[in-house]
Amino acid sequence: MSKEINRLHPISAIITSAKALKSLIFPLVVIIFSNGFHISFNFHSDNFWRTTFLFGIWGVGALLALVSGIVKWRTFVYWFEDGELRVKYGLFVKKKRYIPFDRIQSLNYNEGIFHRLLGLVKVQVETAGSKDRKPEVELTAIRKAAADVIEQEMRRAKNQVTEPMNDEQSEIEEVLVPTIYHMSIRDLFILAITSGGIGVVLSGIAAIVSQFSDIIPYEEIFNELAVFAKFGALLVALAVIVSLIVAWFVSFVITLINYYEYTVRIEDEKLIITKGLIEKKRITLPLNRIQAIRIVENPVRQLFGFATVVVESAGGNGGEGNDKKITLFPLIQTQECLETLEQLFPDINWRPEFINSPKRARPFFYRIDFVWLIPIIGACSYFFYPYGLLSLLFIPLTIVIGIWQHKTAGYMIDGKQLTMKYRVFSRITLFMEKKRIQSIGTTQTYFQKRKNVMTVKATVMSGMTGMTGNVPSLEQQDAETILSWYEH
Repeated sequence: MSKEINRLHPISAIITSAKALKSLIFPLVVIIFSNGFHISFNFHSDNFWRTTFLFGIWGVGALLALVSGIVKWRTFVYWFEDGELRVKYGLFVKKKRYIPFDRIQSLNYNEGIFHRLLGLVKVQVETAGSKDRKPEVELTAIRKAAADVIEQEMRRAKNQVTEPMNDEQSEIEEVLVPTIYHMSIRDLFILAITSGGIGVVLSGIAAIVSQFSDIIPYEEIFNELAVFAKFGALLVALAVIVSLIVAWFVSFVITLINYYEYTVRIEDEKLIITKGLIEKKRITLPLNRIQAIRIVENPVRQLFGFATVVVESAGGNGGEGNDKKITLFPLIQTQECLETLEQLFPDINWRPEFINSPKRARPFFYRIDFVWLIPIIGACSYFFYPYGLLSLLFIPLTIVIGIWQHKTAGYMIDGKQLTMKYRVFSRITLFMEKKRIQSIGTTQTYFQKRKNVMTVKATVMSGMTGMTGNVPSLEQQDAETILSWYEH
């Protein structure tokens, strides 16, 4: 095995520094706002010393960010020895990390703008022991050929290849790897149009705006809007509609960029997911890491026979951010989805026959909503009379949604498999194997006890807190059956 010392590409210094500088943007905005926009570098100005002091502190932080990027690039080396990937880095405190190739679970590739321009790739090395949602080792920028060498060495250590492959062999193997899913342009547009990311966009805007609560006079603005709402309810409604349209459009564009050329392949008991327009990602997910599978159907997609498939993964971040929820099929026809999953996981029953929540449990699906709904209706009717009376429509709407949720709730036990079905708005079908379930519990309120119904929750490992499926108000006997089934 080669002991040749390898270094990161020099562009990694710029990428690392840019990341650090990015974290300093918000402090810079705070400095400007806290100074009341009274920025002056005129020596005779009253704000000169204050401005110089604040920007001086920020400048020192920016300089340290630039230096840290250069230091990491100059000190970071890796090599292969004794069946291990070995890494050494650090200027004053030297750190070494040895990772046996047979312990490596996955190699995830990311290609940002700088990477794609220069033919580079960022490699994230994950093992079963990866902690805190971070990869074991991250190679910020290396040549694609160097990334292929790491993968070849890993396969050799796992006795999957006996001799190194040249570039032509590597390309041929890439073509021969079977593709089990590829999102068409039509499906990509349907996914973007029906995406639920509008809530994420609005919450992101709200989080940003909330940071300036000490500067922006929200109370005065709210009072003005309250007066305006009494005389211009139509204009307020139009403003809200326009805001929602803008948020939807932003969500639409983000979805197009993130899921462009979404492809799933299977190789050596691993799922390989590639996606992205601006930043191209390759995520590797070993099949033995999958803890549970969710089929999610929001109302619009369910109406047209489409679904989203999400897998709950244990360990590593899969390049998907701060959780372990990895989208396997962002948008797929329900029938095609079941056929594909049957091929991937033949031991699971993908067409379950559910035992549903009893009819007497129906009121529990909407009764509790009235606790918070009635005060809202009263406030709207009083402050926005007569238009506020329209809020009374929330009552029948809540009842209809509750009935809808009741019709969905159910479970099935088949051998070593538990399947749960429930909804808030989107219908979720959760498939779990008994050996993957971390815990099963039940809850029962005083009123549920009178009706002999129970809520059942099952948790699998996913992220720091796990993922929990929740079927409300099942027959008490059915809930006890699930508990007995789970007992060792």
